[in-house]
Amino acid sequence: MITTLAAGTDVGNPILNIAIFVAFVVITMTIVIRASRTTKKASDFYTGGGQFSGPQNGFAIAGDYLSAASFLGIAGAIAVYGYDGFLYSVGFLVAWLVALLLVAELLRNTGRFTMADVLSFRLKQRPVRMAAALSTLVVSLFYLLAQMAGAGGLVALLLNIDGKVGQGVVVAVVGVLMIVYVLVGGMKGTTYVQMVKAVLLVAGAGIMFFLVLFAVRGNFSQLLADAQATVAGSTNEAIAGRDILAPGAKYGISSMSKLDFISLGIALVLGTAGLPHVLMRFYTVPTAKEARRSVTWAIGLIGAFYLFTLVLGYGAAKMVGPDVILAAPGKENAAAPLLAFELGGTIFLAIISAVAFATILAVVAGLAITASASFAHDIYASVIKRGHASEESQVRVSRITVVVIGLVSIVLGIMAMGQNIAFLVALAFAVAASANLPTLLYSLFWKKFNTTGALFSIYGGLVSCLLLIAFSPAVSGKPSSMFPNADFDYFPLANPGIVSIPLAFVLGVVGTYIGRGKTEDPAKQAEMEVRSLTGVGVEKAVSH
Repeated sequence: MITTLAAGTDVGNPILNIAIFVAFVVITMTIVIRASRTTKKASDFYTGGGQFSGPQNGFAIAGDYLSAASFLGIAGAIAVYGYDGFLYSVGFLVAWLVALLLVAELLRNTGRFTMADVLSFRLKQRPVRMAAALSTLVVSLFYLLAQMAGAGGLVALLLNIDGKVGQGVVVAVVGVLMIVYVLVGGMKGTTYVQMVKAVLLVAGAGIMFFLVLFAVRGNFSQLLADAQATVAGSTNEAIAGRDILAPGAKYGISSMSKLDFISLGIALVLGTAGLPHVLMRFYTVPTAKEARRSVTWAIGLIGAFYLFTLVLGYGAAKMVGPDVILAAPGKENAAAPLLAFELGGTIFLAIISAVAFATILAVVAGLAITASASFAHDIYASVIKRGHASEESQVRVSRITVVVIGLVSIVLGIMAMGQNIAFLVALAFAVAASANLPTLLYSLFWKKFNTTGALFSIYGGLVSCLLLIAFSPAVSGKPSSMFPNADFDYFPLANPGIVSIPLAFVLGVVGTYIGRGKTEDPAKQAEMEVRSLTGVGVEKAVSH
């Protein structure tokens, strides 16, 4: 078997890689099956019965949040673009301060199962729930698209699969496994898998971090200098003159690219507090205090991990080199596995890659259960059945939805193969920050906010963001676009956050004043304010 690095395409031992993959799948599936024995009610399936402690939920949040984008995409972005790639790490981490200070406790006190519980608490149930559920489905699909693309590139590298057909089969296998995880274990099984995965991922990244520093005898400055020297010696003319220690390698060529840099930063910082699968994790703890503790634990784990990515990225630039990285299946996403191969050989590569694969499985399972819960709880039970659906029927519809979402995500993942997955996740953050965050903040903090304002904000933010993405260089007009041979990139920015997010906030205000004649129930407003601040009455159902 091939065990040497050859142009970045033949690496490791495919049989060993498959064996460790299978072992990880068997272990996690065993956990899911054991958890399924206690999944009896809708609350068990959606939120694990709300019985997880703060530290447990903190590990699960870290497992949910540290996706393939964090491990594969960011390490690759730093290895190829240096300073500009590290923006992803900074943005993803700083975003948790917004979630901790503005959202976590209030959301836990006000809702029960989904984000729509909060948004519709004092507003008209059916239209707001429908809008919130559609937004949740779109954000979840965008995020799933990134994870599926990462799975295709990762396994293609490890099994030496070059063709798109083979990578497509890999994406399909990941989708099927995701469906099985959620159908069998629900939120309890998914949470346990995410906790295990968080420990493995942070530990694996930590080991690589120390091995890279050991290779340069703890001299971080030397690591940076060596990484820059490797890039300077690249045979690729576009890379050879690149300064990866200063801003501008990716976003500094023109004033428009600098604006794209700012837009990306805004989307990253504001997106986390609007991600439905992250918000839903706050319902898996019994009290608001535990919600705060879980976020604190998550920030510690996530912060440590993102510090590791800086060393991993520059380590990959030094030890592997951008030429080899970009020649591999998955391109930038292959940086971390190739670095693992350089550091520890075939076995270490297989272990780290299996951890990355487990990362993808855990995240896609969390996304799938969030999307399915939103459809079953918000659209089916509250809109279609007008609050008269039984728990059994909700869970049944949720399971059917998981299968549909899995099939759709497989198709989208195949279409997105080859894209940097950190960038794809950033698009999901832009959609979440545009469609969800303004409405969420207005609902929690603005007494005059009404149903019209909520609909304007959600639909306006969602539609504007999707349209700008569709007509951006991310989709067409460049060799790195999803459709490189097409050319309809009328909007110049790859990430639309700088336009769509402020627009959604403005539309929320405009809609509120347009609909000010239709006053909401002041008693519900008072109840929401008291409950969000104190948690009194949080155990009651929220649908009225």
